[in-house]
Amino acid sequence: MISTRFGGLIAERMRAEHRALAARWFERLLHLLPVDARDIFPTESLLDHIPALILEIGAYLQHPEEDAIASNTAIIQKAQELGGLRHAQQASLHQLLREYQVLSGILVAFVLEEMQQPGVTPSPAESAMVVSKLHQAVNVLSQSTVESFVSLYTRTIAEQNERLEQFTRMAAHEWRQPLSALHTGTTLLGQEGLDPARARRTIEVLQRNVTHLIDLTHKLEAVARIEPTHDNAVVQEVDVSTIVEEAARQLREMAEARGVEIRVSNGLPWLTVDVGRLELVFVNLLSNAIKYCDPAKPVRYVEVTGQEKDGDRRLIVVRDNGLGIPQEALASIFRRFTRGHPQRDEISGLGLGLSIVEDCVRTLGGTVHVESTEGVGSSFALTLPVTPPRPAA
Repeated sequence: MISTRFGGLIAERMRAEHRALAARWFERLLHLLPVDARDIFPTESLLDHIPALILEIGAYLQHPEEDAIASNTAIIQKAQELGGLRHAQQASLHQLLREYQVLSGILVAFVLEEMQQPGVTPSPAESAMVVSKLHQAVNVLSQSTVESFVSLYTRTIAEQNERLEQFTRMAAHEWRQPLSALHTGTTLLGQEGLDPARARRTIEVLQRNVTHLIDLTHKLEAVARIEPTHDNAVVQEVDVSTIVEEAARQLREMAEARGVEIRVSNGLPWLTVDVGRLELVFVNLLSNAIKYCDPAKPVRYVEVTGQEKDGDRRLIVVRDNGLGIPQEALASIFRRFTRGHPQRDEISGLGLGLSIVEDCVRTLGGTVHVESTEGVGSSFALTLPVTPPRPAA
């Protein structure tokens, strides 16, 4: 099948007006969904896709060979990217279908407008073919976008279910031991004629396990809070030093009890960031440094410094002169329930702190790298973007 004269004219006009048509499409959506534009499209990426799709539809009308648009890998990939983008922006499937419906209506209206131009006299057959092929092109692109969207949505549901199962198993595993100790202790205290010394030791065991359960609950709450990628995050521009100072304030008693000085550099950067997650990062890094301080050293410290890494990223380093991490533990130190010094019973911990750090930093669009020498100390380098990353397609 070859293009008619009218089909070629429409293709040429669509190429010339593709950005104006995309703008008309967007205005129509805003009319149908009377909310702020940023509530519909949190990023500008979508608006880059629609003009490209309109261009390709025009090219298809110029050369409407059978299934030509369906075999165009580049434009099908563009339509699939659109599905991924709308999924990341939390659009609904209904909204996605509505957007394509509006696009089809805008393009058909454009064809009708062009038919009214002076000197344009297409035959009924030509007009019908152009409109039919236009609908066919939109349907092919819509199907590709929807398939991509549904595939990602299904995968997200499966991942959420898996995370929930992992979290449930993790919580049950960690709660089992202290709850068992509490059950045994309370049973023992209920016995008549219990020796006072043994009762006192039992009460101490109960107190330790209650403290352990409180700490465990806080840690698991933190793990649960960082799992979703679309929570009620407070994203704002902030001086990182204020976040570090708040984390240090929360840990002041712990640091003083172990004689650890928390040093905060004046050169920390400003970032537009999820404040809660970044605070969680520093609370865990600082508490780890305090917990694993080296009691043999007369001066014990943990310091936070920062510098520009490149144009849109910043480097923040949390460094201490503590016990350090054994070389054989470095490769797995960010895994859950991994401790650098599991043999030291005097150092309590669940092995969740650094996994929380890694999860939070990844969600913030950054990376964390550790260098450590046993007996010398550890250094955690955070590389973070100046502004939040765009949602992944």
